[in-house]
Amino acid sequence: MHHDTPLISTIVAGLVLAFILGTIANRFRLPPLVGYLVAGVLVGPFTPGFVADAELATELSEIGVILLMFGVGLHFSLKDLLSVRAIALPGAVVQIGGATLLGLGLALILGWSVGAGIIFGLALSVASTVVLLKALQDRRLIDSERGKIAVGWLIVEDMAMVLALVMIPAVAGLSGISEVQLDDPFVNFVQRVSGIELGLPGVLAVTIIKLAAFIGFMLVVGRRVIPFILHFTAHSGSRELFRLAVLAIALGVAAGAAYLFGVSLALGAFFAGMILSESELSHRAAQESLPLRDAFAVLFFVSVGMLFDPMILVSNPLPVLATVLIIIVGKFILSFLIVLAFRQPAGTALTISASLAQIGEFSFILATLGIALGILPTEGRDLILAGAIISIVLNPAIFWGAERLRPMIEGRFPHKSDAARVEPAMAATDQPKPEVDTVEPTVHPTQKTGHVILVGYGRVGSVVAEGLAAALRPFLLIEEAEGRINAARALGFEVVVGNAASPHVLGLANVAGATTVIIAIPNAFEAGQAVEQCRKLNAGLVIIARSHSEEEEQHLIHLGANTVIMGEREIGLGMVDLVTRDSVAVAEITATDAVAAALGTSLTPSMPGFAASPFRPAPAVPVEDAAPDAQALLEMIDAAQVAHVDQGPAEPPAVVSAFGEEPDPTPVLPAADTLPYKARQPARTPATPFNPEVAPPAAAEN
Repeated sequence: MHHDTPLISTIVAGLVLAFILGTIANRFRLPPLVGYLVAGVLVGPFTPGFVADAELATELSEIGVILLMFGVGLHFSLKDLLSVRAIALPGAVVQIGGATLLGLGLALILGWSVGAGIIFGLALSVASTVVLLKALQDRRLIDSERGKIAVGWLIVEDMAMVLALVMIPAVAGLSGISEVQLDDPFVNFVQRVSGIELGLPGVLAVTIIKLAAFIGFMLVVGRRVIPFILHFTAHSGSRELFRLAVLAIALGVAAGAAYLFGVSLALGAFFAGMILSESELSHRAAQESLPLRDAFAVLFFVSVGMLFDPMILVSNPLPVLATVLIIIVGKFILSFLIVLAFRQPAGTALTISASLAQIGEFSFILATLGIALGILPTEGRDLILAGAIISIVLNPAIFWGAERLRPMIEGRFPHKSDAARVEPAMAATDQPKPEVDTVEPTVHPTQKTGHVILVGYGRVGSVVAEGLAAALRPFLLIEEAEGRINAARALGFEVVVGNAASPHVLGLANVAGATTVIIAIPNAFEAGQAVEQCRKLNAGLVIIARSHSEEEEQHLIHLGANTVIMGEREIGLGMVDLVTRDSVAVAEITATDAVAAALGTSLTPSMPGFAASPFRPAPAVPVEDAAPDAQALLEMIDAAQVAHVDQGPAEPPAVVSAFGEEPDPTPVLPAADTLPYKARQPARTPATPFNPEVAPPAAAEN
């Protein structure tokens, strides 16, 4: 008997189509997010064929929003934000304001209300966390200075949108913008108790108070309770219970925040993740929640795609084009000018502008909120979705174009460029400059020849640099992260600032005159680009790189690397070497003790400063004064292959001091009778070398 199962069919259709189209998008080097949105369009009501249950998809997407915001909170780093606050905080605020005004202007032209225009503009102003982080990771820019600025900028945008999610319903309900009658239990309670009808200022004040109460509760109670629950569960040893605890915390705090404090589910989940990020178990919590978070996040994007009407591309092409231009061109120019206004280099401005020229998760959440409140028309939601899909698809091309325009832009702004340059070696006693980009760039290459070029000054590169410096090998560094550049310059190392994949940077490092290039960066994609460029500039160069897998090793060798060192393999070989080396030592010492047993004396005597160890056990045979039968002794010695009878340690030779001074006095050795074994003096005089085969002279009679 057939049963109607809309929940199962919706989940199955959404996930299967999302997988297929996400794989196709990834094959074309597009974010899988594009495939997820297209999957939603295919199962939506605006396309023929199977139509999923939109209401169920919306409810499932709420779980996706909760887990998505929980993940954002887990990765929220106040330290990273504070490190770039001077530019990220004002820059993000100004950019949000400018993009919102552009969106508001388009909305007014289309005849929408001011409230709809504000929500529309806010949705166009915030970039996608998923797309931005992936773009920076693919280009190994996360740890660079411009990457940190972009991530800090994104964090400020996310915080602003979280605040908007709290404030919009309160303002819309009170000002009458919303067509939906909002019923806030907290506001109703305050009005009943006070007997006063709260106006707009009163409702805003109550909203801020309840938000502050929730934040205070999370900081005081949640900071203690949430880590305690996780640690208690972790000590149970059950991975299943730990995973369940993480999900219960994320969903429970989000629901509790909505029911008790009247704040959004997204805000509650964000704070749950942020509190949990301070725990030592935060990384494990992120890993355990990742599969379910990704699955429901996919359903969220599918549900958003189901709301998109593709016919808007035909019926309203000009508004779609205007929306895309605001997202790509308008935000790009705004971000670029803002970054330049803060005296940042043009390369940094291009990277930040390209990474922000798209919209994503928060835009969909704001659009959904605007539709639910009756403020934003459905046309606005369709424009947001169309702009998101198009901007995400074009984002890799925007990065490509920014890289191609970089030399021209840097030439146009020479004093604010992050073009690759050579920093002269600085004495270790000099103080490092606080900003790398304040140093005037130079077009002259290094004067070094026959030198080693070290790419990257991270954990591996710093060790290599110390070794090269200790060996007095001439070398220079190629690095673009500000902190690492300052650290290297403080030690007196010459630094070429820039990306090693750039031929111009390699030219400034004089790759043509170098003997060896050591590529210490972990990213095989960028390392491969550097290897390929180095091989083109110098066919006889010795190139050494690192990898994390055999596939990466083969990739780098194929591009021209001479030697590729895989870290995991070297760790394994080092462990094996330690074990086998100790085993050989044990075997040698055991053989020595066997000879000692044959001779009836100890070859490893107990002397001051000599102690038994697990690999050098104390002799099991006691020291005996009486020698065994002579013939038997010779046979045992021959069997042990001993060439001569041990005559004890040699007398230390006279130590001659430096600068040709007189030899130090010969140390006074203890008398032979006082030693714990029969020690005989070797045959030597101050002028005669020690020869163990020569019998010692007779002791002089007193």
